[in-house]
Amino acid sequence: MRIPTADVVGIARPISLAPLTVLELGPDEMVDCAARAGFDAVGLRLIRATEEEPLRPTIGMTPLIRETRRRLDDTGLALVDIEVLRLTPQTRVRHDYEAVVETGAYLGSGQILVTGNDPDHARLTDRLGELADLAADYGLTPNLEPMPWTDVVNLQQAAAIVTRCGHPNLGVLVDALHYDRALNTPADLAALPAEWINYVQICDGVAERPKTLDALRYQGRNARLFPSGAGNIDLVAMLRALPSSVPVSIEAPVLWQAPALERSRAALRGAREVLELAGTDCRHSA
Repeated sequence: MRIPTADVVGIARPISLAPLTVLELGPDEMVDCAARAGFDAVGLRLIRATEEEPLRPTIGMTPLIRETRRRLDDTGLALVDIEVLRLTPQTRVRHDYEAVVETGAYLGSGQILVTGNDPDHARLTDRLGELADLAADYGLTPNLEPMPWTDVVNLQQAAAIVTRCGHPNLGVLVDALHYDRALNTPADLAALPAEWINYVQICDGVAERPKTLDALRYQGRNARLFPSGAGNIDLVAMLRALPSSVPVSIEAPVLWQAPALERSRAALRGAREVLELAGTDCRHSA
């Protein structure tokens, strides 16, 4: 039986490997990489975000999904989230996404990463509520992630949509890079209801903020920094403004052509240093 995300045994704050950090890996390979690198948990991309990404059989009870489930069980890794579900003007929630949600439930996920790609926020709110209902049927929670290049650009817009939706099965996902590039602050984070924060994504970034959406998108998908304090994002202040027990997912695609395992280990070392500075115990309990 899979271990629920919030109950990873003996770990005060689980650290998860996010798919974008090692995007060249399939979900089964990613589980092995995360386990070998020393992570407590993993996130899995079941729907590709761009047409440049490999198209893999990751929806339904495919051999790849069954193998991924076997590796999760064998390694004991928790599955924090699945991604990425986009809510667009054309989205038909149950038709488009029930098989994805069902697959996530089979794998043992607790959370779903959701992006808002609809400029009509009233319609987006309705679709988010439908997704929250659907996900609840399978024991998962959708988390709306604001990104500067989507139609939900910052925490304020995400919070307004989730508030308007009023559904108890929703969260807001804070990504360190998007949080910084949208000029949000620790005070903005502290104003969010704690029950909305189910996990958080961290990385670091260079000091100069991109000036165009294309540059923002490129940096977000390709050119982040590992969370180590070497960049310009105040991760310590960010983490201190958020609940101290939720899983931390490292989403840090970097311009470094090292093997996935080596990059994953470097990312984990940096995250542990940052969490220690933030006063968050991420070590295994005695």
